[in-house]
Amino acid sequence: MGNHCWIRAGRRRDRELFREGLDLPPVLAVLDAHRRLRGPYTAAGALMRSIVPDALKRRPELGPAHNIEILTSAPELAHLVPPMWTSLEWTAKKGERTRFYSRLHTLNIANGLAELLREQLRASGGEPRTLVFENVHHADPTDQEFVAVLLRRGDLGGLTVVVGTGPEPIADPPGEIAISLARVLERHAVRVDAPAGSDSDPDAAKGARAYVDSDGTADDPRLLAAYRRLDDAERARLHDERAAELAALGEFSLSLGAIPYHAQHGGDPAGAGLTALRVAMDHCRGIGLYQAAADLGLRGRAIVDRHAQEEQWWHFTNATSTTLASLGRADEAMAIYDEARAVSVDPLVHMELAYSTAMLYARHYPEPRRDYQRARAWMNLSISIASLAEDPKKRAFHTVFGHNGLALVEVRQGGAEEALRMLEDGMVRLDRELDPGEHALHRAVLRYNRAQVLGMMGRLEESLSDYQTVVELDPDFPEHHFNVGNILRRLGRDEEAIAAYERALRLSPPFPEAYYNLGDARLELGDVEGALADFGYTLELDPAHLDARINRAGLLCELGRSDDAWAEVTAGLELAPANAHLLCLKGRLLAERDDHDGAREAVSAAIDGDGRLAEAWALRGELGYAAGDLAAAASDLDRAVELGGTPEMRFNRAVVRQEAGRYADAAADYEIVLAATGEEDCRERLDFCLTALRGQDRADLSA
Repeated sequence: MGNHCWIRAGRRRDRELFREGLDLPPVLAVLDAHRRLRGPYTAAGALMRSIVPDALKRRPELGPAHNIEILTSAPELAHLVPPMWTSLEWTAKKGERTRFYSRLHTLNIANGLAELLREQLRASGGEPRTLVFENVHHADPTDQEFVAVLLRRGDLGGLTVVVGTGPEPIADPPGEIAISLARVLERHAVRVDAPAGSDSDPDAAKGARAYVDSDGTADDPRLLAAYRRLDDAERARLHDERAAELAALGEFSLSLGAIPYHAQHGGDPAGAGLTALRVAMDHCRGIGLYQAAADLGLRGRAIVDRHAQEEQWWHFTNATSTTLASLGRADEAMAIYDEARAVSVDPLVHMELAYSTAMLYARHYPEPRRDYQRARAWMNLSISIASLAEDPKKRAFHTVFGHNGLALVEVRQGGAEEALRMLEDGMVRLDRELDPGEHALHRAVLRYNRAQVLGMMGRLEESLSDYQTVVELDPDFPEHHFNVGNILRRLGRDEEAIAAYERALRLSPPFPEAYYNLGDARLELGDVEGALADFGYTLELDPAHLDARINRAGLLCELGRSDDAWAEVTAGLELAPANAHLLCLKGRLLAERDDHDGAREAVSAAIDGDGRLAEAWALRGELGYAAGDLAAAASDLDRAVELGGTPEMRFNRAVVRQEAGRYADAAADYEIVLAATGEEDCRERLDFCLTALRGQDRADLSA
């Protein structure tokens, strides 16, 4: 448990009264997270608008370093930082964009915002501060994610986070999520239930207008009751007035929350309402705020008249369904696809529906429900329809786009060669049938996908060449540099890989895989302290990253920092109690503490979990040797060496063999180890074994 606090009560006023009685560090900001105010990042954006101007005065370099996070959460600050929309997807014409952010993008944004806050706290003196988030139960998932990140990070100095919610359990958003605020609150915050206060509220007399002016966030039931008593026309009039007031402020983030809310409930929901919802949905979808985009899209679909507004209907239908699929809400997406198929006779609509359905079966359904044959069938239908398009350029693009999707299916079914052929045929066709500047993004995507397939096939130099070409075409897209780094690592070019990973991080909010790979590369170059730092920061960003936990714990063991290693192993086993590597490290640490029974139990559990873990067999062999059981030790060390053991494992086996009087076997091991290491102790032991063998030979002769 940390020093964070979770206050629950039905009314915000009651939570605030309770908070006033707490002994907290000075309050940095009180942030209302209700999504109706500014949609995604309502609270985080308010925090950025509060601290960024001062932060950039103190540390101007923070602007370029965190421009993506700042502009995503607080677009009103665009005049203070470099633009973030510079990669190819932002230059694509309408209908040409074929690349969107990962659903994990918002978690990276949240960690980047936390970094910026950390630097501002340090720059302003580093004194303890309190950050209050209110109405978190009504927050967009982006704000819930941001709050969760602040709660679980350990590098924010003396920051105390106070979270105010209603009395009900916090619900995770639907679909696949990267972090659960509910679980983080239970682990990192002290939960208290504030008592309910009286009903005296000065705003109650203002009635319905106060409710509308709160942008629908007021939690006094009397205000809501007054609002509901209005007739439809008066209610709509108040919403229209409020929408106009907010629009006049010229703050774009209002168009993601309050403005579409009021326009949707105003006098023209099918006109102004749909327009506002579409602007917000398209923006959120374009920058990876998928939960908000899905909510806005579903609200738009509830209003749009398919017969009278066919273009609007298809836009909301297509955008909403593909967004739901990206969130792991594949069943909801499929329901929309089936509904659209049942009402449309437009071949282009059916072409896109067939493609999207194929992607559900190939990518978006969880693994047990994926069906690559169905994916192939739907993709072939999409390609067939595309081949009938009258416009030759559209025919070429959509056909190649479909084959690109089919190449994914081929890869998933083990047909890398056929996938490669499809991608190369598509690249040739687009070069032949399109002008040089047309569909530049998709042409880069095809080359990127070819690089991936070549990498899977082990054709690393060709893969690297393709990735480097894509970097030249699209230098500001961080994933390209990350993939260049990965191929360079596989080629053993670690220093160049580090430079590529660092370039990716300069272009992106922080993401754990980049830091993990940096640590791996630094370790290969012998930079143990640098690797430790990178693995540590990987865990700051993602405490569930088991590989980073294992590597960090192993390094700490090697450095003799046993207490730190024990903490890492314990934290890892809480998440993955059967992880063989962590159990093996636990056994090693217990052995160092002379708890040989506990060590043997842990390492045996590791072997049960992964019988091919050479380190576990070797450690159990050492424990057997220490217990005087030479036969068991030799058997375990035999298995360790068989699995590709290190010279140290072979040396330990030689020692066991030597003590068991198996001098010839021991000498054979010592000779191999001596050739690999040249260690003097090994030479002395080899000489002893050879001398003993000569003595045995003389004894045999005299007998």
